[in-house]
Amino acid sequence: MSNHSETLLVELGTEELPPKSLKTLGLAFRDGVVAGLDQRELSHGDVEWFASPRRLAVLIRDVALHAPDKEVEVQGPPADRARDEEGNWTPAALGFARKQGVEPGELLTIETPKGARLGLRTHTKGADTSACLNNIIHDSIRDLPIARRMRWGASRVEFVRPVHWVVAMLGSSFDHGEILGLKTGNTTRGHRFHSSGDITLQRPEDYAETLARAKVVADFEQRKAMISEQVKAQADALGAEAVIDPDLLDEVTGLVEWPVALTGNFEARFLEVPAEALVLSMKEHQKYFHLVDSTGNLLPHFITVSNIESSDPFQVIEGNERVIRPRLSDAAFFFETDKKKPLAARVDGLRNIVFQQQLGTLHEKSLRVSALAGQLATQLGSSAELAKRAGLLSKADLGTEMVLEFADMQGIAGAYYARHDGEDEAVAQALEQQYWPRFAGDRLPEGLTAAALGLADRLDTLTGIFGIGQPPTGSRDPFALRRASLAVLRILVEKSLDLDLRDCLALAAGAYPEGLLAEGSSDQVLEYMLERFRAWYEEESIPVEVFRAVSANKPSRPLDIQRRVHAVNAFRQLPEASALAAANKRVSNILGKLEEGFEFSEVSVHLLIEPEEKALAEKMGHLARISGEHLEKGAYREALTCLAVLQGPVDAFFDGVMVNAEDDALRRNRLNLLHRLQNLFLQVADISQLAARTP
Repeated sequence: MSNHSETLLVELGTEELPPKSLKTLGLAFRDGVVAGLDQRELSHGDVEWFASPRRLAVLIRDVALHAPDKEVEVQGPPADRARDEEGNWTPAALGFARKQGVEPGELLTIETPKGARLGLRTHTKGADTSACLNNIIHDSIRDLPIARRMRWGASRVEFVRPVHWVVAMLGSSFDHGEILGLKTGNTTRGHRFHSSGDITLQRPEDYAETLARAKVVADFEQRKAMISEQVKAQADALGAEAVIDPDLLDEVTGLVEWPVALTGNFEARFLEVPAEALVLSMKEHQKYFHLVDSTGNLLPHFITVSNIESSDPFQVIEGNERVIRPRLSDAAFFFETDKKKPLAARVDGLRNIVFQQQLGTLHEKSLRVSALAGQLATQLGSSAELAKRAGLLSKADLGTEMVLEFADMQGIAGAYYARHDGEDEAVAQALEQQYWPRFAGDRLPEGLTAAALGLADRLDTLTGIFGIGQPPTGSRDPFALRRASLAVLRILVEKSLDLDLRDCLALAAGAYPEGLLAEGSSDQVLEYMLERFRAWYEEESIPVEVFRAVSANKPSRPLDIQRRVHAVNAFRQLPEASALAAANKRVSNILGKLEEGFEFSEVSVHLLIEPEEKALAEKMGHLARISGEHLEKGAYREALTCLAVLQGPVDAFFDGVMVNAEDDALRRNRLNLLHRLQNLFLQVADISQLAARTP
């Protein structure tokens, strides 16, 4: 730190902040303060951010006390237009001077590469950090991502939670006006229970250390690491493994300022309840980490993270055990109650649950999904009857007590009840996996029955919602159709299921009552779904031109599209690709300008008179047979690679042959030759689309 810089500390002391959004708020507050300094050209050093249940803070080292002064030059109209023939200032000069707030006589003549111009040079003083700090903090608070702000007391000040103190220290100075109705100072507060009263900060650099003595670990990431280490240590003591969900870890980190991990237990009898329900009870309601053995089976223990260092930790543990017992008892009660009624007997109850007002009830959806799943299973070489059964039962668990209490148990609960009822294991597996993948990178359905059900459910929804004219718009996607589309593509591509989406969508649309869906909506769905491939290939660093080249042929089999895209992307990197792409672009332009109704025909060998066109025709004939053999096997990369040798003959053709010959027969024959060349490549993709980007 020099005489021209100081360390800056800003802290907002609050009531307990929302734990799920604490990290987001902390990062946003840091970014806001840094942006405020950068906008004013105030240089600074390292930045640290802090976020705990009762504070958001940022500490920035080596903050310049003043931004550098600047010489600003503004140029106006050409100097030769500054005065008229009588020597008076012209309107252009007067307007420029007025805009700059000066008299015309104060303007300068500035030499520029484009000639002399009227102008003005001014000296602008750099920002003073102390003077603008209040505005920087205000702006940072204003821009925080807070969905709903609240007021407290009689004040009209708004924030996510009531604010009780504000620290704003620039070195030793701390009087920087009012923030959120409070005068800034240099006093903070420690842990709610392990500390009392105000704590005076002597230097900003002492912030974290001072709070640590007051039982507050202010650094979010440090506290998170402490919790993770403590939880793992508790699990190791039991010879178990703690399952640390990243979102839960962030949330728990947002709940405590002085973390102390403790292990509790519950009765082993509860392990008869589906493990997923027990985990949800512990995680969602109590914010506990659950434990598993070496084979992944749930153990009758949990780890809670307390916000106090108790002199009697066993009392804290017993209190948590008392709290979790009725939660687990509820889950056990729901499970036993639900099992008394077969899953199949619950299907009729779906008549009372609306899927979508125009598309009917969940009972109607189940019937549609059942029929479609059976049809898809047949195409996949799987059991149509098992897929139909899975489709019929797919939504039955939505009426169970378990799912009504734990929404995340849908599908999972159905699988447990199906097994209890003696349903085929493939059906139970399909019920459990019908919603896979639930997010990017999530696992896929394992069996073909499960895959058929997952596809049928999503295709039914996509077809129905688009059919009634409610496609996603902007950020609005209430039926998660983007996610559904990507899930369908992933299942088909990654499981190598070669289904035609156009045919599948037609089957899905056919299950709806006649006239309900708008005409042509299936084509709209297909276009929407295949468009999701763009983002897919962007993540693989495949240029959009490659996808355009493949989609030019209007393909509708996702697995086939995937193979073609990767083939074209490999071809794009061959030395011959650039010239062939340009040549195909030239061919497309020539053929695109033909008169309407022009009819192509076979190439006539006797009309090939130039050596270059003979050589091209002969080479194409030979390669057509080879590439055809590759195409029959779906070996698109090999097909394009063998066609790459056409570069030389094609270049020679365009150099030595006049396509638009005066003799009409020769002209037509040469156009037929080009049409044949184009079709050779079009069997894989329209590589002319690569011309713009190929080096």
